[in-house]
Amino acid sequence: MKTNRIFLSALALGVGIFAFNGCGSDDDGNDLPPIGGYNSADEVGAADLLAYWPLNGNGKESISNTSPSNTVNVSWVNAVKGQGAKMTAGFLDYPSIGAISSNTSGSYTVSAWAKISNTKLVAGGPSNISPIISFTGGLNANVGNLALFGNTHGLTSSDSIQMKAEFHFKRTPDDGTDFGGDAVNMTKMEQWMIDDNAAGATPGHAAFANKIGGQWAHIVYVYDGTTANNRLYVNGVKISNPQWESRNGGAAMPMTFFTPSRPVIGALWSVAEGTNVDAWNAPLTGEVDEIRVWKKVLSQADINALYQLESAGR
Repeated sequence: MKTNRIFLSALALGVGIFAFNGCGSDDDGNDLPPIGGYNSADEVGAADLLAYWPLNGNGKESISNTSPSNTVNVSWVNAVKGQGAKMTAGFLDYPSIGAISSNTSGSYTVSAWAKISNTKLVAGGPSNISPIISFTGGLNANVGNLALFGNTHGLTSSDSIQMKAEFHFKRTPDDGTDFGGDAVNMTKMEQWMIDDNAAGATPGHAAFANKIGGQWAHIVYVYDGTTANNRLYVNGVKISNPQWESRNGGAAMPMTFFTPSRPVIGALWSVAEGTNVDAWNAPLTGEVDEIRVWKKVLSQADINALYQLESAGR
């Protein structure tokens, strides 16, 4: 009996020590090693962050404290970090956020998590796009200044999603003409791409299957105003077709937003304004989380660190 009492006392003491150490570790929060030199996603490009939508149940943009002026078919679900927005042909429409429109750097990075799926049920059937975020204004009545979306016109049996970012703004100096372009991934090599490469296209075309259909994916678009180069990344990897990344022969073309320019999560501006007449242009059916906008080009290293940090809930 004495032996048993000694054993039980030692066991209780050990459990107590373990519990104490465990509580200390949880409360401390500093035991995790940095990723890319950062402890959390909030540290990545912090000095140049223009807008951040955590989408934790209310849609509020956290830097300007701006709430959506119109919410259509949006619910809140568990997502990548806390809650995210689930949209069933829905969107969040915001008033103008000054910091985004008044960015004078000429460069932008937009980051978001999204879960989207192809929409075509049968070959030749109807299909549409899946907008993640767009910024209204400008010379294009649908896309606006800048829009990030997936071309979800593949068959639902396919998990390859063609991601796209498209921009339109007035040339600098302002002569009233449209400067536009896009970054997009080709999900497979088409014959015309193969022919271009064989003829010496530089840089050559490249395809990226981008098999993210129905899965959470981290999507990043960058526009470098000093070179008019734009690129797309998914899950820390560059996926845009290199042939279409340079849009001004490498010469500077700073991106300027029209004022006011309203952010819309889950739709292009013609849908949000109720003027859309195109069948392909539909509000989002999918999920979105952790949207950020910077006034700089994030480096490949920072994009990868952001992906890993947010994947880990940090």
